[in-house]
Amino acid sequence: MMDKHKIRALIFLAAAAAVAGYSSLEFYRQQEKEPLYPSEYLTSKRMLSYYHPGIPDAADTEVYIFDSGVPGATLFLAGGTHPNEPAGYIAAAVILENLKAEAGRVILIPRSNISAFSHNDPMEGFPGKYTLQTNSGEREFRIGSRLSNPLHQWPDPLVYIQYPSGQKLSGFEARNLNRTFPGREGGTFTEEIAFGILQLIKKEQVSVAIDLHEAAPEIPIINAIVYHEKCEEMTLNAVLALEFEGLSYSPERSPENFRGLTHREWGDYSDANPFLMETCNPIQGRLRGKTDADLVVKGVSEFYKSAKESGKLRIEYDINGEPLWRRVARHTEGFKAIINAYNEAHPGSMILVSGIPSYAELEAQGAGAFLR
Repeated sequence: MMDKHKIRALIFLAAAAAVAGYSSLEFYRQQEKEPLYPSEYLTSKRMLSYYHPGIPDAADTEVYIFDSGVPGATLFLAGGTHPNEPAGYIAAAVILENLKAEAGRVILIPRSNISAFSHNDPMEGFPGKYTLQTNSGEREFRIGSRLSNPLHQWPDPLVYIQYPSGQKLSGFEARNLNRTFPGREGGTFTEEIAFGILQLIKKEQVSVAIDLHEAAPEIPIINAIVYHEKCEEMTLNAVLALEFEGLSYSPERSPENFRGLTHREWGDYSDANPFLMETCNPIQGRLRGKTDADLVVKGVSEFYKSAKESGKLRIEYDINGEPLWRRVARHTEGFKAIINAYNEAHPGSMILVSGIPSYAELEAQGAGAFLR
């Protein structure tokens, strides 16, 4: 007869095996790509490796091209540079699944750092996913990390020396795609992604390049359009047009001494006019409190509400919440305003698009209503 110590050991062993099995299943699920459903006007789809054959397999991501067949300029849109910023990804998905190019071309990468979708940030307590209600039922989306998966790039250096500027940053920033531009062939895993994206921008002769982001309410560049100095006039015209719509955006000029970011390096290393947009995302903030899927979708934080009402912190936060639909709408409205500003400056080579839901439509129906 088995003694009680062996029985207890077997119970603990079985429990450990069950936990390990569940964790393994969750790990493998994170490696699966979520389906995206481009609109019927998609003209071609390829992988980023088309532009950079040396990119690692785990970094290769889908590139969607909408070619109107009408002469015009080319726009590039990047979502998912930081997969812990849901509105950047969902706004890109909404555009992808509704877009029609009427003149010129639009090229989208919804998951720019696809590696960072395969894990999330340790010790942050982020939910693994959130759900949006679409017209065809519920649809799940993953929350990823700001950084490439350490399984793909490891170890982090003690100090990250940004290439080619030599700027010194915290070691983990070596896995931050938005610190590694212009990238380099044969560099780190994340530098290879950056190099591939810049090759796309150059080879496709992109005129307008937009990168979609979010940030914590206490970050000063919330609700901003960050721009390269060569497209200052376009930015100011876009911001003015948005003000007339009742939407306030802060124009922020890209600092020349902060390297590796899209709004700096895309402009310095290509002919593109680069822009980066930020919205207010409570789930990234230090005061957020309980971190769950509701906070992602509804954006309601009692702690940020108290901080705002106290008047002791200068934060951009609506005390009624910062819902996902609004953050997505700000990105889609900014997207359209930047296109219009570019067209005003370049009437002979325009980018015309249709099908993108309006702010009012997103407010009334939510972002999920415009996902398939």
